[in-house]
Amino acid sequence: MTKAEKVAFAISTLQKLYPKIPVPLDHKDPYTLLIAVLLSAQSTDVRVNQITPLLFAKADNPYDMIKLSVEEIRDIIRPVGLSPMKSKGIFGLSKMLVEKYEGIVPKELALLEEFPAVGHKTASVVVSQAFGIPAFPVDTHIHRLMYRWGFTNGKNVVQTEKDAKRLFPKEIWNDLHLQIIWYGREYSPARGWDLEKDVITKTIGRKKVLDNYYKNKKTR
Repeated sequence: MTKAEKVAFAISTLQKLYPKIPVPLDHKDPYTLLIAVLLSAQSTDVRVNQITPLLFAKADNPYDMIKLSVEEIRDIIRPVGLSPMKSKGIFGLSKMLVEKYEGIVPKELALLEEFPAVGHKTASVVVSQAFGIPAFPVDTHIHRLMYRWGFTNGKNVVQTEKDAKRLFPKEIWNDLHLQIIWYGREYSPARGWDLEKDVITKTIGRKKVLDNYYKNKKTR
């Protein structure tokens, strides 16, 4: 298989498996998505979805959020982890939204990256899922699968994002990054990985990855 054929196989398989793509984080608008994505750093979507209703019951817009103290925010979001940093980030970005943007989340990636506690990945998720602007946020699942499939060298997420944007058509980026995340969770996890269920890696996977899998299987 050529690289182009491998890319086409991955895309067609993902489209068959996930014709309708659920968005992992519950939200109702760009602001609540931004907060949910910020909270999801080094946490699980399931846990974030349990905590955001509690937070949004008190404040689901930046004007109400800055009426809470950083300590109050921290107390609510504590179960998602990294609460000292995340509570300061939520308060700080809400304050900046009110003072600079009349409470409206900007659509531009570069502007979003200026907010406290908002990195490139968080900003990419927001422009993609809230505004439909093509972006390719790379999380641990995408980073792992792009390497397993031989589509990137696995050095870092910056390189993985560049390779993904080069290989995949821009018009499917927003769907594809979510499809890869769901596939990684269901069929190609980091732990408890069963290659027999992972049809994409089994068919097009990097030779080194497949060799290591079978070698480790023999030694178990």
